[in-house]
Amino acid sequence: PTLGSGLANALSGTSYASEDTDLLGVDEDYTALENELAQTVANIESTHPGYDEYRYSVDEIGHNPYELASYLSAKYHVYFREQVQDELREIFEAQYELTLTEEVEIRYRTETSTDPETGETTTEEVPYEYYILNVTLTNKTLPAVILPRLDEQQRQIYTVMQQLKGNKPYLWEGIYNGGEDTGPSYEIPGEALDDPAFAALMEEATKYIGWPYVWGGSSPSTSFDCSGFVCWVYTASGVHNLPRTTAQGIYNQCAIISPSEAKPGDIIFFTGTYDSPGPVSHVGIYVGDGMMLHCGSPIQYANINSSYWQTHFYAFGRL
Repeated sequence: PTLGSGLANALSGTSYASEDTDLLGVDEDYTALENELAQTVANIESTHPGYDEYRYSVDEIGHNPYELASYLSAKYHVYFREQVQDELREIFEAQYELTLTEEVEIRYRTETSTDPETGETTTEEVPYEYYILNVTLTNKTLPAVILPRLDEQQRQIYTVMQQLKGNKPYLWEGIYNGGEDTGPSYEIPGEALDDPAFAALMEEATKYIGWPYVWGGSSPSTSFDCSGFVCWVYTASGVHNLPRTTAQGIYNQCAIISPSEAKPGDIIFFTGTYDSPGPVSHVGIYVGDGMMLHCGSPIQYANINSSYWQTHFYAFGRL
């Protein structure tokens, strides 16, 4: 055999063998399941009315399309859109878990009454029931669900396909792209660390430099996505209790400030970095000096004045 045919064989084992229409179609079907779930969560207050309060702990909904394509290609080599629908549903149901739990708190309100004969007013604390609906959405992340479904040989194929994007990097060019990589070499100026809150944030955040971006990841056990990283760092450092939410969810809790007011420890938001449900698609921690620390691919420092981040800049926020 010629050298060329050997190379072709080696490449064929790492390339997606399915038709592009099937690769793209299957991913659209999985995304449709995710969009339906996002809609369900968004409509909870109208489908479950009558509560005094709704409390949300909601993981980011989303997946890396290459992980899905690499998994199905490693398992079936060639697959067709209509053939894998049941499997998509199984994976989806394993990846996401939505739970609604009702909680009733006894609270007290002050009621004042006036005695009609004496004119004397008395106040008393009257108990009443306060109804809370806890809405929890857990994203176990796609790799955590699909890898146990592959045998050792299939996992090796999956890993190589992931690295090479199945030799079809053009399929999903729009997925998260980290802009310029300035790597972990940046040093935060010492005076910024004089602020104890910012120092605590950085002590926690810098532990994870170099860790991979994982869709839906929100703790060191899975690694992180952009919003999972910010929520974890603020909460674990003790600076601000920020329950797990999306980049848009973090934005909604912040006071919005102008770029000239931004200081180390503020949060920076971006739009249009991928096709997200709300305007805010990416989030990072501003560390001053035109730099941020964010969960890109991997967790790293980045220069917010680069053309990529300037194009997508949305706002600064403060908790």
